[in-house]
Amino acid sequence: MVIEKSGMKFTAPFVIAAGLSFAACAQDRPAATRDEPSISVIGAAPASTARRQRRSPASYNAVATSRPFVALTFDDGPHPELTPQLLDVLRNEGVRATFYVIGRNVQTYPEIARRIVAEGHEIANHTWSHPKLTAISAARLDQEMTSTTEIIQRVTGRRPTNMRPPYGAVNERVRQSMFQDHGFDVIMWSVDPLDWQRPGAEVVRQRLVDGAKPGGILLAHDIHPGTIEAMPGTIRDLKAKGFGFATVSQLLALQDAPAPRPAPVAPVVPEQAAVRRSE
Repeated sequence: MVIEKSGMKFTAPFVIAAGLSFAACAQDRPAATRDEPSISVIGAAPASTARRQRRSPASYNAVATSRPFVALTFDDGPHPELTPQLLDVLRNEGVRATFYVIGRNVQTYPEIARRIVAEGHEIANHTWSHPKLTAISAARLDQEMTSTTEIIQRVTGRRPTNMRPPYGAVNERVRQSMFQDHGFDVIMWSVDPLDWQRPGAEVVRQRLVDGAKPGGILLAHDIHPGTIEAMPGTIRDLKAKGFGFATVSQLLALQDAPAPRPAPVAPVVPEQAAVRRSE
């Protein structure tokens, strides 16, 4: 399900409320309520949200929402030096993000993974060793996902609810395995700044800001110095354009309800009273 809304403009940094803060990420809540957005307004009671019906896992490039929120996502960490720098930036800016972590990196740097969760970010599955999932066996695929889920849960106490395939390599076999065997949403992206090509911090910032739309999922990598350097300006520019920030799970919980389908119109049936025509 590749869904995205465009054509909306917001001019005030906080259109919905004068300042937003996000409660602990969606993984902190019981599974029965995990789909509700954890958004609250500073100085007011938590925003009330109707309980959403449980849904089956799905694949997303963006989220269909009329609210001006985007999700910042970071792949391939934790990195021993750059991820803590990024976490400092996010904390200073009051922003929550989603980290698609490599299992073996979590094993090597467990204290950084714990900090990600402790500071309210979402942590999600990006495989154990970053293989191209469409090119490996079903057994290897299951091992990559299961080992990563287990190390994340053991280190942080959180079980991830979604995943991102390395290189964006996915096919129907991989999707069905994620949905049926692991219960994961498959999360792609709507904006790719190609920061892995190291074009420079200013280019990364401009590409992310220019591509952002309500419900957008913004891809970046917390293993490149230029990406970390780009983040303060990226966040400030997005705020100036009226965007708020959500984790991926929070963004999914902000999906607009589908428009109700119109009731079928009954066909017009001629009156059954027979009219005898004179001969």
